Amino acid sequence: MDNLHKLELSKEEMRAYGYKVIDTLVDHFTTQNDKSPVAIASRKEMDDIFQEDVPNLPSDPDQVLDFVTQHVLPNSNIVSHPKSYSFVPGPSNYVSVMADTLATGFNIFSGGWAASPAAAELEIVTMNWLLKLFKFPSKKGGGIFTSGGSMANLTALVTARRQKCGDDFSKAVIYMSDQAHSSNVKAIRVIGFKKEQIRIIPTDGEFKMALNKLKNAISKDRLSGLQPFCIIASAGTTNTGTVDPLEEIGVICKKEKLWFHIDGAYGGAAMLSQKGSKALKGIEKADSLTIDPHKWLYQPYEMGCLLVRKSKWLHDTFVEKPEYLRDIEGNTSEINFYDHGIQLTRRFRALKFYMSLKTFGLEAFRKAVSYNINIAEDVETMLRKSSKWEVVSPATLAIINFRYNPIELDLNDAQIDALNQEISKRIIQSKESLLVTTVLNNQVVLRMCLINPRTTMDHIMETFTACEKFAILILEEQSVK
Repeated sequence: MDNLHKLELSKEEMRAYGYKVIDTLVDHFTTQNDKSPVAIASRKEMDDIFQEDVPNLPSDPDQVLDFVTQHVLPNSNIVSHPKSYSFVPGPSNYVSVMADTLATGFNIFSGGWAASPAAAELEIVTMNWLLKLFKFPSKKGGGIFTSGGSMANLTALVTARRQKCGDDFSKAVIYMSDQAHSSNVKAIRVIGFKKEQIRIIPTDGEFKMALNKLKNAISKDRLSGLQPFCIIASAGTTNTGTVDPLEEIGVICKKEKLWFHIDGAYGGAAMLSQKGSKALKGIEKADSLTIDPHKWLYQPYEMGCLLVRKSKWLHDTFVEKPEYLRDIEGNTSEINFYDHGIQLTRRFRALKFYMSLKTFGLEAFRKAVSYNINIAEDVETMLRKSSKWEVVSPATLAIINFRYNPIELDLNDAQIDALNQEISKRIIQSKESLLVTTVLNNQVVLRMCLINPRTTMDHIMETFTACEKFAILILEEQSVK
């Protein structure tokens, strides 16, 4: 370590260090199924391990790496674990991890064409793959990779506001359902809309946006002198996997001249399967579409994506011409992606998507997505045959909601809620599975999101067996009291 002032290691040190990192990753990928998916620690426990003054003097690289592998990595949930069912898991894949390593190692700037023609070209190529998959216009359409669905939704809404409202959006109104993802509300507030400009449309018994109530809200706003300008539909809600009536909403948007944004951050990838494609019918009618490759397209974090029907919309919304970029402007075919979104400095996200698709082939991704949808339906079938479990929301795009409610027990709603909340608490404390609750129809329910292609029915049955054991124990404890 003679070149510390240059922040360098020797060639031999770099090679040894790199091999150790790769060995750590390979060991993780090959043994993660045998580990616990849950990490539990208090702030005090973490402070006791990590708090220290800024290190002024160097440390041995191996010792630093060993400290990280011993204390940082084990204290993080394994979201790619087959028993990580909660929120939206991140199954990831090793090829994409290595692609990210290459992109980070070469520190490729993926903002403009002049800095990396190859990075820009691969983003164009992979974006065209996605445009074709979702039946968007291939010649005029476009898009941009983002950090995730939140940034994609934000980018979409800034674009919609610019194209539909110009500089004055004081009377603009936007519509979404009560099941829409919170990132949309956050994005709306970030870009300067008031709470009074947001209409939350109730959903029906299947948690889909109620069309008649949507139409009534639009009519009322127009009669009040307001400017309806955008509808946000969900293509796979986080809670239930429900898809709003996309075709019908598309018709409303066309008739009313509204921007049609579809948030498919969770469910968009279901287009790869036959069942999913049928459920997402009408998705091609969107003006803008959010999808999240780091969810159901099996990419590591961070990778979201926004697709638009006209690439020109993004350019017209975000392009700026500062003096310091005057020498690196390309022609109209050489896209500078910093002109299509919020970020100037951008990491090379397209590489991992490109390399994993080239390595495994789209058919492998199709089979994985189809498997996820089918296994959730198998879980629903199993639960409906049980006298102990109640399906609250059926399997939809690999998400299912249920609760423990044995037929032989006459429990009221409050008791059922408390019981299921406690089951979740204990299953997490046991570190057996990551299984948390959500609320549907004012009921506390357990929710499984099954988008990991490595999750098997054996994993799921082990989890249900553990849940039932905890339920019996909880009920016994309550009877003693």
